[in-house]
Amino acid sequence: MILEHIILDVVPEQAEAFVEAFRQASPIIAATDGYIRHELNCCLETPGRFVLLVQWDTLEAHMVNFRQSPAYEQWRAALHHFYVNKPLVEHFELAYAHAAPVK
Repeated sequence: MILEHIILDVVPEQAEAFVEAFRQASPIIAATDGYIRHELNCCLETPGRFVLLVQWDTLEAHMVNFRQSPAYEQWRAALHHFYVNKPLVEHFELAYAHAAPVK
């Protein structure tokens, strides 16, 4: 599994509209072959900053199946006009995990 980590900065006054547009655009990415799940988190310290975490089966699922598809153009049209700068996108593989015991 690959974890895509994206830092997104939007104009703070547009944050609510961005979240709503993101919610509406979510089925676009979710329909991609190799997609597992995604979540959007808002930063507590920096207004208008979000981190998007997307889980993919493989790096190719993101870079080919999504980024090179017509669906990506729909995604861009729905969301990219909110960004105040180019998103920082990186991909990660799990190196270690630990969880609290079930109570």
